[in-house]
Amino acid sequence: MGAGGRMSLPPSKGSDELESKHRDALLRVPHSKPPFTLSQVKKAIPPHCFRRSLLHSFSYLLYDLVLVALFYYIATTYFHHFPSPLFHLAWPLYWAVQGCVLTGVWVIAHECGHHAFSDHQWLDDTVGLILHSALLVPYFSWKYSHRRHHSNTGSLDRDEVFVPKPKSKMPRYSKFLNNPPGRVLSLFITLTLGWPLYLAFNVSGRTYDRFACHYDPYGPIYSDRERAQIYISDAGVLGVAYLLYKLALSRGLAWVLGVYGVPLLIVNGFLVLITYLQHTHPALPHYNSSEWDWLRGALATVDRDYGILNKVFHNITDTHVAHHLFSTMPHYHAMEATKAIRPVLGEYYQLDRTPIYKAMWREARECVYVEQDEGDHSKGVFWYKNKF
Repeated sequence: MGAGGRMSLPPSKGSDELESKHRDALLRVPHSKPPFTLSQVKKAIPPHCFRRSLLHSFSYLLYDLVLVALFYYIATTYFHHFPSPLFHLAWPLYWAVQGCVLTGVWVIAHECGHHAFSDHQWLDDTVGLILHSALLVPYFSWKYSHRRHHSNTGSLDRDEVFVPKPKSKMPRYSKFLNNPPGRVLSLFITLTLGWPLYLAFNVSGRTYDRFACHYDPYGPIYSDRERAQIYISDAGVLGVAYLLYKLALSRGLAWVLGVYGVPLLIVNGFLVLITYLQHTHPALPHYNSSEWDWLRGALATVDRDYGILNKVFHNITDTHVAHHLFSTMPHYHAMEATKAIRPVLGEYYQLDRTPIYKAMWREARECVYVEQDEGDHSKGVFWYKNKF
């Protein structure tokens, strides 16, 4: 309950079978210094898991792009021939499927940012810049802020995104949203506007002493030697935005929104949801500067099960713990690595197979702010709570 770390949460409503199935996932993970080192964890992983294959990496990218082109071709060639009821069902199906596959493309661009795509940094940056720009993401801007997230995961003082607030710093309106309608509204805004708001206004990000924006080369997020590449990121996004503008003029705004805009909205929603659920869980601790260290912070993440979407998303969902420990490892070796490290990590490894829609609602309900436990002598350890 205190320094020991693993304390069961109050049982939630539901069948005994479901509660039993997920009981382990709702136990607090240990927060004391682990009895293993990062090098010991690495030794448990077969050496080939750290090897990047250019052919292998491009094969995943090509597969995704072929699917994207195929779905686009089907939608633009055949949908307008469908009778009315089928026509109106076909487009939402296209949006969902295309959005999921494009999320996989997003993940490969994310791999490029971690130098996990190939052995050549220039190639990784070139591929990542093209892919992320096509999805209106400033590649280098996010690469650098995301790198700092990996360097400071679980730190209440220096982590970059989804940084929880202590109760004393919660906005006054928070207590009025701590109810079912308020959670629905909060989740809707988070999944639809969360990503652009983070990029443009640093919403849910780390607190800086002045305005922070991923598009600002002179913002506080970046160092002097990174600023030139922020300009390149902005140019990439502006180039794609101009292309979309020209397409809207020639094909119509509705066509651009239907073919590209709505799938992109789904990509952004999945990106935010995946990241939120990887770092927000009742069992995960957060640390202030008096307790935080890199290894404990990296372990304060959770693997989730998205079913068949695990493969579509290149297993970024269910191998996230391994990814935080070894971020340059290619995604196609992450499952093997995860299986290898679980015996070493023991109780420090967190996997939650709760269905995603249930997990999303539970975390929105249970993980409102962070506070220390009363009577806990580990003053720098904070846990999610929800009672105002």
